[in-house]
Amino acid sequence: MTRDLLPETRPAARRDGRRALRRDLYAVAAAVLLFAVAAVVGTVVEHRDGTLHVNWPPVLATWHPHAGPGTPAALLVAAAVVAYGPVVAARLPWRRLLMAVWGAGMAWTWSLALVDGWQRGVAGRLATRHEYLRAVDRFQDIPATLRDFTGHILLGTPDHWPAHVAGHPPAATLTFVFLDRAGLGGGAWAAVWCITLGTTAAVAVLVTVRALASERHARRAAPFLVLAPGAVWLGTSADAWFAAVAAWALAFLALAVTGHRTRATGLACGLLSGLAVYLSYGLTLLVVIGAGVLLFGSARLRPLPFVLAGFAVVPLVFTALGFHWWEAYDVLVTRYHQGVGGERPQVYWVWANLACQVLVVGVATVAGLRRTASVPLLRGRTADGRLGVLVLAALAAILVADLSGMSKAETERIWLPFTLWLLPATAFLTGVRGWLAAQAGVALLVNHLLLTGW
Repeated sequence: MTRDLLPETRPAARRDGRRALRRDLYAVAAAVLLFAVAAVVGTVVEHRDGTLHVNWPPVLATWHPHAGPGTPAALLVAAAVVAYGPVVAARLPWRRLLMAVWGAGMAWTWSLALVDGWQRGVAGRLATRHEYLRAVDRFQDIPATLRDFTGHILLGTPDHWPAHVAGHPPAATLTFVFLDRAGLGGGAWAAVWCITLGTTAAVAVLVTVRALASERHARRAAPFLVLAPGAVWLGTSADAWFAAVAAWALAFLALAVTGHRTRATGLACGLLSGLAVYLSYGLTLLVVIGAGVLLFGSARLRPLPFVLAGFAVVPLVFTALGFHWWEAYDVLVTRYHQGVGGERPQVYWVWANLACQVLVVGVATVAGLRRTASVPLLRGRTADGRLGVLVLAALAAILVADLSGMSKAETERIWLPFTLWLLPATAFLTGVRGWLAAQAGVALLVNHLLLTGW
């Protein structure tokens, strides 16, 4: 009887597949249209009154077609992952797959960074006047500097901090202070740190997906995490480092709530979560994604005491040293509105920020999100449902950040800790190689046509 049904079921399956692909392409077309409208409207607004403060809206970038020493390597990595990535991801033993994802992700990120050349794309990127390295010498006496940190946030105060130092809690700058004291000072070593650690975020995402959904889903998403267009901004920015800390915090939480060494993984989650919110104020929104992780864990309550104990460590240390997080954040809101953040119109950026993410997550992720919307999420016992909840929790965090009004522009970089969690939606796709090629194409076009900021 099964054989008799095959001639009927195969054409039906093909029809369903074509219908699903058409819907994917409609979603992609809508996303591309949204980006195009944001680009056109943004260009008109910027030329009219200059309030957007970006040269190529909605992206902080300049139109600058170019190639560089990283171009051949980027093309080679892209071709290799498109051709062999799905097969390798399906067959390689799990631990070797994680190492392969990290290695290939580093190759992809380094090659994209080097399209802009060594100095402009790597060594000089974290040494500009806005960056953390400009403030390293002011941390000779760390306790004294932390006690006085909030007093230098506002513009107009004596020796006010550079934009990125003022805009983040001091753990961000202390990262580079400690690198400098270890003999790894300067922009080149800072870039090596951010890229090397930042590319581990993809590994953390896969560990999380495997723990919460299934290994099959993680393997299907693995090549897409390697060829993430967001690698354009991972290399080189400190937000790559922030994204890695956030990703591993969530990965340890996923392991803890699914019963993997609950005490150790819960404590590690707490420590990294505490560090994350002292690297970036916006990473408090990790709680939204964390809620999605907790929802379906079989042991979701058991690790919470260890998570909370670990989380308390970093805030207690900084508070004891004289830095008060809430006080600094309150002052930062004023600083934000003193600068271009106060001029950028929220009525534009509230939707243009989302349009910008089309370049960051790529068209394959857009199609994956379309398929996620059709997953029966209430059936959380299924692997598809659990993965769908994780992805939608990340989307919810992005929407909260967007509506906050504290993320007007530059979100292609700032939201990396959240957008990475949208990429597992690609596990729902079919026709994987075509979508991988599209992802690589987005990244290559952005990196070769635009000179991105920061």
